[in-house]
Amino acid sequence: QVQLEESGGGSVQAGGSLRLSCAISGDPGMTYCVSWFRQVPGKEREGVAYIYTADSNTYYTDSVKGRFTISQDNAKNTLTLQMNDLKPEDTAMYYCAAIKSSADYCTLRRDDYRYWGQGTQVTVSS
Repeated sequence: QVQLEESGGGSVQAGGSLRLSCAISGDPGMTYCVSWFRQVPGKEREGVAYIYTADSNTYYTDSVKGRFTISQDNAKNTLTLQMNDLKPEDTAMYYCAAIKSSADYCTLRRDDYRYWGQGTQVTVSS
């Protein structure tokens, strides 16, 4: 059973930075697509970035390109999302999601992911 646990959310002023972490446990040796999604009440959950753990290939949605960086620490089985130059529109609940994958078929489609964390709140004030 794969489990994900996020940490690192909080409140920051516009222009500030936060780092989110996602600890993955349960199936050592597997390769994954791991993504960060975000959701505000009343809106669809939106994928913002993914990484394929076998080769660290990454992809970002346009709204976060140049500001967010997704990376992995293999020794700690941890994925991070470094968020810089935060904007009020980045305010949301952020979720880590994963799916086992033997090749880089990663997407930012919510329905493609099987494992989810509980979420961590990010609030950016103007």
